[in-house]
Amino acid sequence: MIGFLGGTGPEGRGLALRFALAGEEVIIGSREATRAQEAARSVSTLAPGLRVKGATNREAAAASIVIVTVPYAGHRETLASLAHELSGKVVIDVVAPLAFSKGRARAIPVESGSVAQEAQALLPNSRIVSAFHNVSAEDLLEPAKVIDCDVVVCSDDKEAKAQVMALAETIKGVRAVDGDGLENSRYLEDLTALLLNINRIYKGHSMIKIVGI
Repeated sequence: MIGFLGGTGPEGRGLALRFALAGEEVIIGSREATRAQEAARSVSTLAPGLRVKGATNREAAAASIVIVTVPYAGHRETLASLAHELSGKVVIDVVAPLAFSKGRARAIPVESGSVAQEAQALLPNSRIVSAFHNVSAEDLLEPAKVIDCDVVVCSDDKEAKAQVMALAETIKGVRAVDGDGLENSRYLEDLTALLLNINRIYKGHSMIKIVGI
């Protein structure tokens, strides 16, 4: 079972849809259960028959794998409040620290070095993995669309990283790439701002592919 913390936004719903299509049971979490239930219904509408439900973040944190898709402003508070529930679990952090001005995105500096490293400091007993920052939420929400991109996965826990790389490749078209340790997550997080600005210029859904490997 995969749980999403703050999964009602486009990225959370998109990843929830794709993992449900791959046969996983999914819980979309939110601070408000009703909002999460609405998001779950919207995902089920896109592909009826999937195992998707909405619940509170605390209930979603009970899943065996937990994906963090909250806005960065709520990142620290959310994880700190659920440290007990997340102890010992693989926690995939998808959060990019972004701010917007006049339609342009910029990366916000993170004291810990990256959001993923902040998560590891907040959850010392969890197995933190950084991934999925640079996948188009809009494309994820189109069930028939092949996601032709690479997903770079970073973690200091080799077994957890391998597990998440395998999970990423259950999304049709995705190739997982080993991005080494959590310290490299800052580059993925900052790259998100660049891709969003490229999308604004070209009115597209840019993602990344790494060649030569």
